[in-house]
Amino acid sequence: MTSGGSFYITTPIYYPSDLPHIGHGYTTVAVDALARWHRQAGDDTWMLTGTDEHGQKMLRAAAANGVTPQEWVDKLVQESWFPLLETLDVANDDFIRTTQPRHEERVQQFVQALYDRGYIYAGEYEALYCVGCEEFKPESEIVDGTGAFEGLKVCAIHSKPLELLQEKNYFFKLSEFQDRLLELYKTEPDFVRPDSARNEVVSFVRSGLKDLSISRSAFDWGIPLPWDPSHVIYVWVDALLNYATAVGYGTDPEQFDRRWPAYHVVGKDILRFHAVIWPAMLMALGLDVPRGVFAHGWLLVGGEKMSKSKLTGIAPTEITDVFGSDAYRFYFLSAIPFGHDGSFSWEDLSARYQAELANGFGNLASRTTAMIARYFDGVVPAPGEENDDDRRIRQVVADAATAADAAMARFRPDEAIAAIWTIVDALNGYITDNEPWALAKDDAQRARLGTVLYTAAEGLRALAVLLSPIMPEATRKLWTALGSTEALEGQLLREAGRWGRLQPGTTVSALAPLFPRVEQTA
Repeated sequence: MTSGGSFYITTPIYYPSDLPHIGHGYTTVAVDALARWHRQAGDDTWMLTGTDEHGQKMLRAAAANGVTPQEWVDKLVQESWFPLLETLDVANDDFIRTTQPRHEERVQQFVQALYDRGYIYAGEYEALYCVGCEEFKPESEIVDGTGAFEGLKVCAIHSKPLELLQEKNYFFKLSEFQDRLLELYKTEPDFVRPDSARNEVVSFVRSGLKDLSISRSAFDWGIPLPWDPSHVIYVWVDALLNYATAVGYGTDPEQFDRRWPAYHVVGKDILRFHAVIWPAMLMALGLDVPRGVFAHGWLLVGGEKMSKSKLTGIAPTEITDVFGSDAYRFYFLSAIPFGHDGSFSWEDLSARYQAELANGFGNLASRTTAMIARYFDGVVPAPGEENDDDRRIRQVVADAATAADAAMARFRPDEAIAAIWTIVDALNGYITDNEPWALAKDDAQRARLGTVLYTAAEGLRALAVLLSPIMPEATRKLWTALGSTEALEGQLLREAGRWGRLQPGTTVSALAPLFPRVEQTA
């Protein structure tokens, strides 16, 4: 939760040469749901995503395709990365590209300031480099090759041979920040989450930090060093700085003061860059470190981490074309405990879509609006005297809203959805127990029927608000059907649990199934 100030949250910036797969979509949707939640709660919210467009890997891909690196990245971003945001209904506030002048100029300013303060020096460097990771590999990630690569040193992540690079480089004095970083992790235990990620970072830093090579001179696809244009800035330094350059570092102090520091959500494979190198660079300039770094787990398909090279990558459109964007968002945010690895399977997605969305939430919305149409000419009835059943629903709604907000503050959208779903389950049980269809046959029970249907409709009103950051499309349809004249986006999330906001006398309209039956093709 923000304690005053801005809620600024970022996705990692993605490599456009990797076509978007459901792993990229997972991270982006999680950040979007957190941003939508805070935005709708009234917090001063800013969500950033973008693309990381420099480096040797990009240069080689462009050459292989017979175009300039800029033409290559422009094509990829337009054809693959902008459409991903539309496919998944992402409401980002900004999209940064590291080839934009606003980024390049501010990166040079930042690195020049590090140099002026004495944190950068020139030296010779020889080490094994993985082009896939764009990283000089630590010993722990270098393994002996097998098969075609026997006798070679290969990258433990990409299983590809490493290249021995020997260059005159510039180095950042990362080793000087070991004690300050350990102090940060100790005094701010939530700086890295979850605990497993924090423990990994602490033990990595305790084992000793080496200075970081921050420039390359063997190729020119990057941002030139301001004091030595024969070098370009190491792609990871360039990439990390996007979080500061996008909110005005160096040229727009008002925007920077309003937004910075940020929360970063990253995959656990890039955790060290964000939790070690990035805060050290900020400390060197006397800037605030990020508010926190949250490392989520990997999405596994058939037990393997997804990658394009291993053919386990699934394009998000393969799911959204069948189930829709809301189901995609709901499934990945609810089925996987955020921060842990999770397995994707079509069978699980299909089963959850049917049970939780179509039969659970969707059916609840359809039958409640249909009964109000049938028994009260589509007008929300006034509630009569309450009994224990009704009061129980009111309590479930209040508790769920409070618990969901607390879970979102912990970066646990999965726990927030589980809390909200107690309303769906309670209302479905309530309707089954109270049998409005039976009450409708007895004029003496007219007041009771009104109370039951008001309670169900008011529960749906709370669900529409609470689920809107998760499933924007379905909740908008439900909100419209409930006849509210106010915009759903304007409903404050932290007020959603307050009972009685749906006005009796409101006209409810028919609701097509929110989650239509999906025909399974074998």
